[in-house]
Amino acid sequence: MTGVADRSGVTVVETCGTAPQTQVGEHAPVAPDWTCGTCGAVWPCEPKQDRLLTEYGADRAMLSVYLGACLAAAAADLHASGSTSLQDRFFGWLPRRPRRS
Repeated sequence: MTGVADRSGVTVVETCGTAPQTQVGEHAPVAPDWTCGTCGAVWPCEPKQDRLLTEYGADRAMLSVYLGACLAAAAADLHASGSTSLQDRFFGWLPRRPRRS
């Protein structure tokens, strides 16, 4: 079982033919396909992205660490040869910080 947990304690669920054991509406990833256990979209789905931005607030460094751990687990599960699409999937939706003058 992949063990990546966010601040709410949600851990990636590997179903092996059983239903994921997460709270309703949690939008937790389901391995090995890395789809959302709530809405079925690729994870992180849009509702989870919004939740993560709210949850981590201004702590972009910790959000990046969390998403990096998820990316590493997803790459291992999905056996992805090209990492660019996974990088876009896990980091491409993050809002850009304003540049310092």
